[in-house]
Amino acid sequence: MKFSCIIPEGISGMRFLSMNELVGLYALWLRELLVFWREKSRIVSSLFTPILWLVVFGNGVGSAVDVDGVGYQKFIFPGIICMSVLFSSVFFGLYIIMDKRIDFFKAVIVAPLARITIFSGKMLGGCTDAMIQGAILLMFGAFFGINYSMFNVSLTFVFLILLSMSLVSLGLILGVLMDSHEGFNMIVSFLVFPMFFLSGALFPLSNLPKWLKVITYFDPMTYAVDGVRGALIGIHAFPIYTDLLAMTAVTAVMVWLGTLSFRRLR
Repeated sequence: MKFSCIIPEGISGMRFLSMNELVGLYALWLRELLVFWREKSRIVSSLFTPILWLVVFGNGVGSAVDVDGVGYQKFIFPGIICMSVLFSSVFFGLYIIMDKRIDFFKAVIVAPLARITIFSGKMLGGCTDAMIQGAILLMFGAFFGINYSMFNVSLTFVFLILLSMSLVSLGLILGVLMDSHEGFNMIVSFLVFPMFFLSGALFPLSNLPKWLKVITYFDPMTYAVDGVRGALIGIHAFPIYTDLLAMTAVTAVMVWLGTLSFRRLR
């Protein structure tokens, strides 16, 4: 018996997603998860840098300042989690370039799968990798004074999932457009560092000059950091629903652009 369900494909209409498409989606997702899990050094390195920021930078600056009545390490903890998801998500696009070089990507493209299925499988695989890293890092929050509840952990994961979906999509778009690691790294460096430093991950936005504060409003990371910080420690610059709406809109746009980039591949 053959089962099928209807899902949207782009904005041009609807199509049937057969079991073959679901199997292909699962295979692509599982492949990315297994690649990540076998690279133990990648897991360790993805945790080392955020912890270094929290311990060294957090203690260094935290010895001199408190922010909004909380310790500096506690204040930057949500931002460091988002930083970890940011870097792991965007740099996931490098694996597209690697797949091109070993012709794996070519084999996937000519497979009897819809392009939206291929994109979704790769995107979900990258999101899973980023969320594993974010979840492991989140467990260290108890050492920095974070009090957990079912609600704030669930809300944190909602923001992190939206952030990873949007940024993995961005990484995949860049990976499709580019053919060299060097070019990819250069472009990504121009994107991720401004996104991180302008997001308020390391400082409150309230005291910024007006012209700089306006720029932060156009940074998607601003709303992710603010949402996670609001969920974990109750400090936020915008209402939580504003952060959720902004991240949902950004994610929808990036996923749509990602599917378009894969549909135009030849």
